[in-house]
Amino acid sequence: MGDIKVTFPGGKKVSTEVGGFTIVTDQEGSAPSPFDLFLASFASCTGVTILSFCQNKGIDTSDLKMELKLEKNDDGDIVKVVTEVTRPKDFPEKYMGAIEHISKACKVKRHIENPPEFEIIVK
Repeated sequence: MGDIKVTFPGGKKVSTEVGGFTIVTDQEGSAPSPFDLFLASFASCTGVTILSFCQNKGIDTSDLKMELKLEKNDDGDIVKVVTEVTRPKDFPEKYMGAIEHISKACKVKRHIENPPEFEIIVK
């Protein structure tokens, strides 16, 4: 992945180009907000990690489900994210701990726990 470019097509919309794709966000409801995409990136990353594990072990994923439960404080800020994984009915018991362990390997989660340095340059 190279640089990420941002443009402003009007209103509260922001378009972000990354990896040959354009992601549109909107604070007025016509598209997900940037914060929604942030949370979705964590959920997707964790989901891909779990899906890959199951596929590598030959586990049927047709009944595999995952949901993020967001706990918020009185100001509406998220204070805890709980990832609930619903395993397929034939999921081997011996892999339960492995699923919990590999779900922590999500690259997005690792960057939240060990954030990069941010710098803003205004030209």
